Amino acid sequence: MGYEKPTPIQEKAIPVIMDNKDLIACAQTGTGKTAAFILPILNKISKSGVSNLNTLILAPTRELAIQIDQQIQGFAYFLGISSIPIYGGGDGIVWEQQKKALELGADIVVATPGRLIALLAGGKMDLSSLQHLILDEADRMMDMGFSDDILKIVNYLPKDRQTILFSATMPTKIRQFSMKFLNKPVEISIALGKTAEGVTQSMYSVYDTQKEELVKNILSQKEYEAVIIFASTKEKVKSLFKVLRKQFDVEAFHSDLEQVEREKIMASFKNRAVKILVGTDIISRGIDVVGIELIINYDTPSDPEDYVHRVGRTARADKEGEAITFVNPKDQHKFVRIEKLIGMQVTQNPLPAGMETGPTYTGEAKKEGGNFKSGNKSNFKKREGEKPKNKPQHPRQDKSPRPASSNTTSESSQTAKPSPKNEGKFGARKNVIDPE
Repeated sequence: MGYEKPTPIQEKAIPVIMDNKDLIACAQTGTGKTAAFILPILNKISKSGVSNLNTLILAPTRELAIQIDQQIQGFAYFLGISSIPIYGGGDGIVWEQQKKALELGADIVVATPGRLIALLAGGKMDLSSLQHLILDEADRMMDMGFSDDILKIVNYLPKDRQTILFSATMPTKIRQFSMKFLNKPVEISIALGKTAEGVTQSMYSVYDTQKEELVKNILSQKEYEAVIIFASTKEKVKSLFKVLRKQFDVEAFHSDLEQVEREKIMASFKNRAVKILVGTDIISRGIDVVGIELIINYDTPSDPEDYVHRVGRTARADKEGEAITFVNPKDQHKFVRIEKLIGMQVTQNPLPAGMETGPTYTGEAKKEGGNFKSGNKSNFKKREGEKPKNKPQHPRQDKSPRPASSNTTSESSQTAKPSPKNEGKFGARKNVIDPE
């Protein structure tokens, strides 16, 4: 498969897993975390000579569960070791196929927490032989509200097992949570919260009304083969898709799609039948597509860690890539936090010729002795007497409350009225929970 030497996370994690010690491993996305836990587990199973349920891998989304299962199949091609992906979002036929596959048996089960709990409650799984529990993208599962589900699943498992937790970020809440079910874990952290060296990062300071024109201008600069555009909500994804499809080869990827549609779109993107993917943070983690040239953050991520994951879709495996972020006035404080996390100041690009002047951005975190000062609202200064030349063109400069009948499509109006079903603090990411 082209592996000649281990990546840093593989080099450090594999010996710990082989020694049967619990592990908390943190490394930036795109550094080979999946192989770091799959390879030693496959080695253990192949040497045991026993065929039964050996390993349970939990993943936050069905796309990641499917991808991990595919990687297992690739690594285990000559080993005779079987794996099954268990995830929600399918119809009754998929449900029956998953139950039947479990009854026939598998060495490794890769599952999303919600669907797994449904199977456990139905008595469809015998976990008595389980030796390994692996949590991949643990911080993402926490963000999506899976903490209680994970603890419920752990109660079904044998206490004498090895538990391995992998994550791209390591907030305090993750470490505290992990101590509830890990036993004296070894901790490994590599390039915590940093983006890959091969990513060229830049930003534009813009008003919401300028974003559509700017994104079309960027995409017109060259013939891109693989681009991902991240928007904050599925409504924005759908709206931007309608605008871009008139001019570009683009698809929208969001949680309203049926599983078969999601798989079809992702397959088309991977084989370059589709060049541009517009999506929410549902595709910011675990989607391993080789050769993504450009990431555009149409909306600034609310959490700095999400920026790391979005940008991590490009420049994978020591390749090069580009990441561009659009920052509107109300999101400038978010971008300061991003710069603080990644430990660098991101280059600000001038808007293309012909576009109106954007908002002044003075919120860059200042370096002092190599460390960033905490970003806060006092870092942002308005230009003296700054007034929009044409007020309707820059509605975000008007701080007065909007009338109830306003039909503006700016970011503030969309995020101010979250969907009562599942939009919340984490925006579109909540949409993934229901189908899983």
